[in-house]
Amino acid sequence: MKIVIVGYGEMFNALITGVLNSGHEIAGVFRKENILYSPFRRLVYDWIMPSEDRLFVKSLGLNDIKAESVNSDKFIEEIKRLNTDIILVGSWGEKFSSKIIASPKIACINTHPSLLPKYRGANPYAQVILAGEKYSGITFHIMDENFDTGPVIHQAEVKISDYETGKSLKQKCCELARKEIVSLLKSFDEKIQIPIKQNEKLATYQKQLTLEDCILNFSEESSVKIQRRIRALTPWLKCHIPYKNEFFEFKKFTVYDNKVDFEPASIIKKTSNSIFIVCADRKIIEFSGLKLKRFLLLPFTKFYLKYFIKINSKAI
Repeated sequence: MKIVIVGYGEMFNALITGVLNSGHEIAGVFRKENILYSPFRRLVYDWIMPSEDRLFVKSLGLNDIKAESVNSDKFIEEIKRLNTDIILVGSWGEKFSSKIIASPKIACINTHPSLLPKYRGANPYAQVILAGEKYSGITFHIMDENFDTGPVIHQAEVKISDYETGKSLKQKCCELARKEIVSLLKSFDEKIQIPIKQNEKLATYQKQLTLEDCILNFSEESSVKIQRRIRALTPWLKCHIPYKNEFFEFKKFTVYDNKVDFEPASIIKKTSNSIFIVCADRKIIEFSGLKLKRFLLLPFTKFYLKYFIKINSKAI
């Protein structure tokens, strides 16, 4: 089969490697830079400071398709000229039109890093950790004109460890996709695929992460949920400790299992570069390697800790 791969980043690279391992032909690839930059800027970036995706594609000698959008006439013409059997998508922001969905001979297939229909939408890596899920995975599904709603043709699970971060889960899912695309393409060779319609009653849709998700809420969240939030947002966003009108970033945190008789959000101890805060479940988390978020105040972090943060005041 002739396959065109659309995407960017780790999932894009994993699918390329997997398809090559399967023995099928990569007729072309379409990178994110095509929709981010004008043709001239893309050309400049590709030559002067190429992205990792560009370097990877070039190292393999793949056909690097040029067009301004997956929905453009130029891209659709290229799909037809290449006699494409499958368009395989791994990480993409554009909604595919019905015209491009109908352009390959077999199907447009999306690779979504969750067990659909749960966790549709943005960044399921972080969302499953925030929700305390024990398993996630990848779903290959036939694309339709909505995001992540098409019928499923293959799924595989991955276990979420107690110390999982968004970054490590993404790596696991990409590695899983690399292996599973080989199985999926082999199944196309051996049998007729029967896509399974997603159960809309089980569907959940996740919003994009925002800066508000970074602010730790010690008054309402337990130590378990605080840990999940920190791990889930890594590496995309840094969590912040609020204190009056300021915010602190931190390098490390340690959870203490013993419960204390202090109100949630209370700061019960401090050192020259750390503070101990009570969570909603009355357990303590020590945050060390503190830095004031505001750039102009950064050099005065230790001074602020010593003279402005008061014991028994609250991190709110």
